[in-house]
Amino acid sequence: MAKGAKEQPSFEGAVERLEEIIEQMESSDLPLDQIIERYEEGMKLLTVCEDKLKVAEAKIELLTRDKSGKVTSSDLSLTEQEHAASVEEAINADKKKASGEVSLF
Repeated sequence: MAKGAKEQPSFEGAVERLEEIIEQMESSDLPLDQIIERYEEGMKLLTVCEDKLKVAEAKIELLTRDKSGKVTSSDLSLTEQEHAASVEEAINADKKKASGEVSLF
């Protein structure tokens, strides 16, 4: 790592530091110049958190069941209607299994 370059904190570390900054700023014990410094640090940490959440969101996949009950994965681009339909299909498949009903189609 280059001298002077800082490693980004983990998401949890950034959130923890943000909470500390908020407490410090709310305490009113800090002079104005330090409040501004904390605000700037907080905004940088907020950006780190947002970036990490975007990366995590891109990795999340919804697990769904198709009509045969097979678990498949799909990306987050499902519309709400498509997601609701896949959930409903999974519920119906579970009900059929529980009742012993067999579906050929």
